Amino acid sequence: MTFASVYPHYVAKAEKKGRTKEELHAVIEWLTGYDEAALQQVIDQRVDFETFFAQAPRLNPNASKITGVICGYRVEEIEDKLMQKVRYLDKLVDELAKGKAMDKILRK
Repeated sequence: MTFASVYPHYVAKAEKKGRTKEELHAVIEWLTGYDEAALQQVIDQRVDFETFFAQAPRLNPNASKITGVICGYRVEEIEDKLMQKVRYLDKLVDELAKGKAMDKILRK
């Protein structure tokens, strides 16, 4: 599955709940290190999630602080590292859509 195919759903989920695309990008940058230009490049290239995370400039060392249930699974217990990273991102987008403060989402 490509990141580009899921990205519009992330944007729609955030915006539907009154959050902005810029806030979504801040969350993605926090987790992966992708800035605006690099994020647009991976969207344009339609990279899959494996490549998206493998080529990420840096996975945030605080990503392990992302805990909770997403899609019926506790993210901290997911053994497949790629799936865990995907679910980290899903969890952050979910927190954004639920109106959680950015400082809390970004584990500050």
